[in-house]
Amino acid sequence: MADFSKESCPSVKNILLLDSEGKRVAVKYFSDDWPTNASKLAYEKSVFTKTLKTNARAEAEITLFDGYIVVYKFVHDLHFFVTAGDDENELILASVLHGFSDSVGLLLRGDVEKRTALENLDLILLCIDEIVDGGIILETDANTIAGKVATNAVDGSVPFSEQTISQALATAREHLARSLLK
Repeated sequence: MADFSKESCPSVKNILLLDSEGKRVAVKYFSDDWPTNASKLAYEKSVFTKTLKTNARAEAEITLFDGYIVVYKFVHDLHFFVTAGDDENELILASVLHGFSDSVGLLLRGDVEKRTALENLDLILLCIDEIVDGGIILETDANTIAGKVATNAVDGSVPFSEQTISQALATAREHLARSLLK
């Protein structure tokens, strides 16, 4: 059996979803490169400012920024970013970005804009969790990601986005228990 270490797997440092002003919609960090909230906010602002003048609407763009590879794409008023170390493969990172932006598009039924994203923030955060776990890339296929999120998001009766906090926690506990028993 092959011995896989965390270092041999492609990984990302963060996944960011910012609005057209560079403010957070959904972000998740997987490394300690930005130890404080202030450093995370400063990074988000600087990467947003650096990429703002580019036209990353049709295709994903790639840039080297502060020693990191940043792959990004803009859809309507949302800016999608995937950051990784400078030794990662840009094509793999681009597939992570496309998996993220396309699965969000599927889950939001094509209405990819800030208002809809905020109304469905739970789905977007679940989406990020399906793509990356602890920085390790798990899935990049948008249909698979959206399918898993849609399956996990519904408890059978109440849509996840309409559950109370206690219902959502109960659902999360139930899914965790089920996954541990597999």
